[in-house]
Amino acid sequence: MEWILYVIIGALVVYVVFTYNTFIKLIQRAKEAWADIDVQLKRRYDLIPNLIETVKGYAAHERETLDNVTQARAKATQIHVDAGKVTAEQVAAMAGAEAALTGALGRLLAIAENYPDLKANTNFLELQRELSDTENKIQAARRFYNGNVRDLNIALQSFPSNLIGNAFNFKSTQFFELPENGVEREPVKVSF
Repeated sequence: MEWILYVIIGALVVYVVFTYNTFIKLIQRAKEAWADIDVQLKRRYDLIPNLIETVKGYAAHERETLDNVTQARAKATQIHVDAGKVTAEQVAAMAGAEAALTGALGRLLAIAENYPDLKANTNFLELQRELSDTENKIQAARRFYNGNVRDLNIALQSFPSNLIGNAFNFKSTQFFELPENGVEREPVKVSF
């Protein structure tokens, strides 16, 4: 009879250790995913000045749009989120800044449509291709991050793993979502 008690206690200990390690794995995956977003955003930030300089030569009178892109980039690069301590406020600030930058870039690329020489410029075309590729990588990194956050949050809310999560004070993580009134959701408006 005593051995049954040992088996039950042993099974509970194994379950707690397994669940704890699962939470650690999920948290580390979410941190890795956030770091992937950071890498792609840095790549994007590095491309923007080159794109602006290329467009400047062709569209000097579009100063306001160029300034808006520069300001949006500066604001976005000032927000730093530590992958180990992601908070809902940091994610919301990053999402808002990224939405503003995406909108400004969209207006910049729309302006390029009015300059046939610029559209044919190989530097511009290469930068545009690189930026498009980077945007796709950012989108994939966001999906990867949100998928890991979803898995972590489900584990933290599901019974009985939520008991272990609460006992060890694991916290849910915020999704990287665009603000409801985000610029990225609106069509690009260009007027001349």
